[in-house]
Amino acid sequence: MVMLQGEVPQDARRFQVDFQCGCSQHPRPDIAFHFNPRFHTTKPHVICNSLHGGHWQAETRWPRLALQRGASFLILFLFGNEDVKVSVNGKHFLHFRYRLPLSRVDTLGISGDVSVRAAAFLNSSPFMEGGSEYPAGHEPPCSRVLPRGLWPGQTITVRGLVLPEPKDFTLSLRDGAAHVPVTLRASFTDRTLAWISPWGRKQLILAPFLFYPQRFFEVLLLCQDDGLKLALNGQGVGATSLGRQVLERLRELRVSGSVQLYCVHC
Repeated sequence: MVMLQGEVPQDARRFQVDFQCGCSQHPRPDIAFHFNPRFHTTKPHVICNSLHGGHWQAETRWPRLALQRGASFLILFLFGNEDVKVSVNGKHFLHFRYRLPLSRVDTLGISGDVSVRAAAFLNSSPFMEGGSEYPAGHEPPCSRVLPRGLWPGQTITVRGLVLPEPKDFTLSLRDGAAHVPVTLRASFTDRTLAWISPWGRKQLILAPFLFYPQRFFEVLLLCQDDGLKLALNGQGVGATSLGRQVLERLRELRVSGSVQLYCVHC
């Protein structure tokens, strides 16, 4: 699933989102899925199509465009085995059957009259147990069991959306006795990120604060022999030392705070 968040300018005529088979400009690459909202016509609509060998295929027109000039949007592109489904602002809008192999797509192209605030790529299943076709973000607290603890090479991934007026975000790891050997806390009040020890001691992480209201985020924890490495939005920002025995005794991940969660993977 690909999430696209942004705003349509007040004077927008059109923009396009292309899932491309390459990134060259000359020759133009094939486009497996072309999503093209048009606002300048009497009845705004979306054109979907594919480009193969420099030639556009038969286009499909979708009326009742759910995007509006001067308004923000959240678009989800959900890629299945045979087609892509698109929702706009939480409601299903269209589906488009593939004409080119999805395996050829390696580039996302966005152009035209649009302001993009964030793009997120979920390469692991974003579905919650018993969830609907389009996974909806759910608010914490959230808990995940770690039946065998943590071991070198294991990763923990948390993806979500920061709420409009956030206060904090907390990710804690607990052992079988309900002790909390390590906590990662982001404070939106003073824009600090820190490791919190079991005794309440705060170790600030000296890195740019990468959490923003109404923006997507990804927290990645990589387990090593002597602790955890931390990455935010694909950028490494630090590590904390714990020791192998402490890592092996961890049994639970808990996430809380001012966010909507789309994926918690251990």
